[in-house]
Amino acid sequence: MTPSTPQRARTTGAVILTTATLMAFGLGAANAHVSVAPTSTTENGYAQLTFSVPNESDTASTTTLEVQLPTEQPFTSVRVKPIEGWDAEVVTGALPEPVTTADGATLTEAPLSVRWTAEEGSEIAPQQYQTFSISVGKLPDAGTTVMVPATQSYTDGEVVEWDDETVEGEAEPDKPAPSFITTAAVEGEDAHGGAAPEATKEAAETAEATETEEAADTEQAASTSDDDSASAVGWIGLVAGLLGLAAGVVALIRTRRTA
Repeated sequence: MTPSTPQRARTTGAVILTTATLMAFGLGAANAHVSVAPTSTTENGYAQLTFSVPNESDTASTTTLEVQLPTEQPFTSVRVKPIEGWDAEVVTGALPEPVTTADGATLTEAPLSVRWTAEEGSEIAPQQYQTFSISVGKLPDAGTTVMVPATQSYTDGEVVEWDDETVEGEAEPDKPAPSFITTAAVEGEDAHGGAAPEATKEAAETAEATETEEAADTEQAASTSDDDSASAVGWIGLVAGLLGLAAGVVALIRTRRTA
């Protein structure tokens, strides 16, 4: 027996709803992990690293986040962006082995981690997320994978370690460590990932010249428009005067004929 139209509609709707639910669940599962987004990946430069931290628990809140910084090529500069309701601490300590920088300096200690702790009432509740940002530098050579493992702690005592290495060509691990890959510097780009001072100055001068030229064109156009308007008004006045004169002559002739 062929299903009726209402039955087919209900069946189709159920299939669509189920598919959408599964897709939403899949997307949520794929994205529900701690990740990092750098503003720049340029080697030997500086960047803001923003960590996105979702709460994966249905009953507990996130109270702390600790991010481990690289030690083989350590950052020599780490600054924390303040977040209302959260205390932040940059932990500095001895490196596992001395590191020689590109400048020839030998480092025996460096920033090792950054830890954020929520004040009461500021925890990341279920179905919520928070972002945490730090400014770091200098970034290592191009092609380097910078891993910044994170530890997320909850009010019920659960601790989640986001420290699995992601290998290209393989399936993503359950708890991938936040990471990014550094890139080579682009000509005209400074150490902060923006335009170099020379390029910025040239762009500013070009913009200023363009604005000046546009202003001159606008002024000339306005002047021409005013001249045209004045000319038009003059011709209108002349025509009106001639019409008035003609009307006066006609009236005078009529008056004489009546007399």
